[in-house]
Amino acid sequence: MAKQVIAIVGRPNVGKSTLFNKLVGERRAIVEDTPGITRDRIYGETEWRGRKFAVIDTGGIEPKTDDLILKKMRAQAQIAIDTADIILFLCDIRAGLVADDLDIAVMLKKSGKPVIPCINKSDRIGNVDPTFYEFYELGFKCDPIALSALHGSGSGDVLDAVCEMLPEPIDEEEDDDRIKVAVIGKPNAGKSSIINKILGDDRLIVSDIAGTTRDAIDTMCDNEYGKYNFIDTAGIRRQSRVDDKIEKYSVLRAKMAVERADVCVIMIDASVGITEQDEKIAGIAHEAGKPSVIVVNKWDLVEKDNSTVNAFTKDIYDSLGYMTYAPILFISAKTGQRLQKLFEHINYVHEQSLLRISTGMLNDVLADAVARVQPPSDKGRRLKIYYMTQTAVAPPTFVTFCNSAELFHFSYQRYLENCLRTTFGFRGTPIKIVVRQKGDNADD
Repeated sequence: MAKQVIAIVGRPNVGKSTLFNKLVGERRAIVEDTPGITRDRIYGETEWRGRKFAVIDTGGIEPKTDDLILKKMRAQAQIAIDTADIILFLCDIRAGLVADDLDIAVMLKKSGKPVIPCINKSDRIGNVDPTFYEFYELGFKCDPIALSALHGSGSGDVLDAVCEMLPEPIDEEEDDDRIKVAVIGKPNAGKSSIINKILGDDRLIVSDIAGTTRDAIDTMCDNEYGKYNFIDTAGIRRQSRVDDKIEKYSVLRAKMAVERADVCVIMIDASVGITEQDEKIAGIAHEAGKPSVIVVNKWDLVEKDNSTVNAFTKDIYDSLGYMTYAPILFISAKTGQRLQKLFEHINYVHEQSLLRISTGMLNDVLADAVARVQPPSDKGRRLKIYYMTQTAVAPPTFVTFCNSAELFHFSYQRYLENCLRTTFGFRGTPIKIVVRQKGDNADD
């Protein structure tokens, strides 16, 4: 299911970061009494009543100000508001209802998003501060909720209200025959251009200015190869260069797009070559367990000879040593060169991620692998692998039972992974191996 987004907004110093930390269960946001500490949106995740949410902490909103930094803080909060599914509007009961709260309320009503007024610093136990009733003047459909972000009281009531006000997220698994494809990469790698070429029109805005695509955009495409939902995402820049407030949120949406995708298309600019940032972007897909196709775009701009493809392929696999399972396709979104091959690759890696192997066949491969390369030992104690079974697909996940998880070195796990790939394929998809120690006796 698509993860829904909660944005926490309000004036400076009303406790937004404290509430954020309480909801996500860790101290991710800086908390100080000085207004304006949180200037950038910070995001985390929370789960309540079986539903998962992305939570965004925003800088304080000063509705009427000439201060440049405060204006930028308002701008970045506005972006969070525009893209959130629900808004927690935090106010301070100790300050009472102030003019800025009313101005922010107008701003939130214009967004058309559901809003929950959260009246923070309500620390009285068993008693309601009379000031609380002032906040009904905000005029939202949802009644104000008293809470103490510092102590955690009332946070459950807030999340209950979130679940009540938001419909259940759309179960994207209902359309099982439509493959969801996240197109990810650095800015200006040609992500929007490739989708436009596939669609045969300029459905998406394409510009040479890096960062044109601000949000993840879903585009449906049906053709002779199948049914697809292409998710175009904002380009992911190096973190130190993500100083534009809009772009910081774009990175979050891109990561969320990867999370809900079935397949990732990792775009690399052939005119630039593989970079450190490409490695990090590919790592997002790999860590998420998504089958991937590495697409080298702008191939028409590269001067080529008989060794160019091989040299470029080697450079990519040398840089992405953890992802040599992913096929590489050289294309030109501008000319359409080899674009149809992309669908074949997407279908193939998707099918590979759904492969399921019987326990009997797995253990035949395991026995052969152990016979050819003996498991590691340490101080006279040798690893014994009893059996292996597949427990999941997308990504294919295998549980191995052994006498000592400590002896099951990563290098031997990699060896077994290679044996599985040699025998069964799994081209284009990560493989997950889970080690389980069977019983307490290490040497039996």
